[in-house]
Amino acid sequence: MNLVFRLAWRNLWRQPRRTWLTVGAIMFSNMLLVFMISLQFGMYGLMIDNTLQAFTGHLQIQAPGYIDDQKMRQTVDNVVPLATELRDYFDSDNIAARATAFALVSSEERSYGTAVIGTEPAFERNVSTLPGLVTQGRYLGEQDAAEIVIGAALARNLRVALGDELTLIGSGRDGSFAAAVVNIVGVFESGLVDFDRSITEIPLGFFQDVFYMDGSGHYIVINLPLIDDVPVVQEQVEALLPAGEDLVVHDWDALQPGLKQAIKADMSSAFFMYGILVILVAFSVLNTQLMSVLERTHEFGIVLSLGLTPGRLGRLVLLETAILGVLGLLFGALLGALFTYWFSVNGFSYPGMEEMTAKFNLPARFYPQVSVLSLLIGPAVVFIFTILAAVYPALRLRKLHPVEAMRAV
Repeated sequence: MNLVFRLAWRNLWRQPRRTWLTVGAIMFSNMLLVFMISLQFGMYGLMIDNTLQAFTGHLQIQAPGYIDDQKMRQTVDNVVPLATELRDYFDSDNIAARATAFALVSSEERSYGTAVIGTEPAFERNVSTLPGLVTQGRYLGEQDAAEIVIGAALARNLRVALGDELTLIGSGRDGSFAAAVVNIVGVFESGLVDFDRSITEIPLGFFQDVFYMDGSGHYIVINLPLIDDVPVVQEQVEALLPAGEDLVVHDWDALQPGLKQAIKADMSSAFFMYGILVILVAFSVLNTQLMSVLERTHEFGIVLSLGLTPGRLGRLVLLETAILGVLGLLFGALLGALFTYWFSVNGFSYPGMEEMTAKFNLPARFYPQVSVLSLLIGPAVVFIFTILAAVYPALRLRKLHPVEAMRAV
């Protein structure tokens, strides 16, 4: 085997320029794949985090069936004490209780139907980015204050500004008439007009008084530092729930099923483009090895006449291709890892990105997510296709006749 390897190595460097060009193509494609896949995974992580931190959270505690049909009577009893117990257990402030109702919001001139969310002002900032989107005024203050935060689109529709009063009219938990007058203390702007038009927030204590909740709410939101912690924390939360209450814990996949589908769709289109790049590299290797075989036809005819089998010649060609692939894999993965690591520390951005992301309260830079999978999946696929590209030149040797081959010039 040592002799065969030395022979394959020598054959590769008969044409050093061609060999380096082929290795360079493999290396460049591997480096590009490592960076693009790492950047893609990093963008998915950022997409998931920002979507969940915007409002949903990684986990939610709800009454059974509330996720499908949000009825006022499907409540979590003693929602604030339960949220406080969970915060104490996990030693984390990234847990907050909420309640939701649909009401008619009226100004002096207009009325619109909207969702009214009751939140814990002291903890809502830790589970939602909405408080950070307030562009006018401030976010909610006291738990029982008669104040409201509305979206910029709703403010324009109602023709109101900071300090104006709004009237809320809706239905309480027990089906009774619920009404209140609130002061506008803040206006948020998320960049999504539908969201800014359809969401308002008031303090949870005031919400419970207005809608006769009797201390209950509709769900508890839990945000986690890492999405990988979701399964473990979900089991812990389920074990901590009161035994006498019928409650369920939903993870982010159940809460946002479209998010994973969007990621899968984007991944499919991206891997289609990656596949085109891999195929182009495979054809480059095929061209190199086919030229190498044609150039050595006379030589192959001589060794075949001396008793060497076509199968061993084919394995020699495959070994030469494997050496090309390994060189491209090692150098490409190494350069890709260094290139990606630099961007994972310093971030990736392009002109105009900072202004665009600022409108959505997103970071101005993307950070590639370096992992063993992102470092190896691209180069491994390129290596496999590199070997497959050498199959045709290797099989072509089986049809080679010694006498005809020795006549080739």
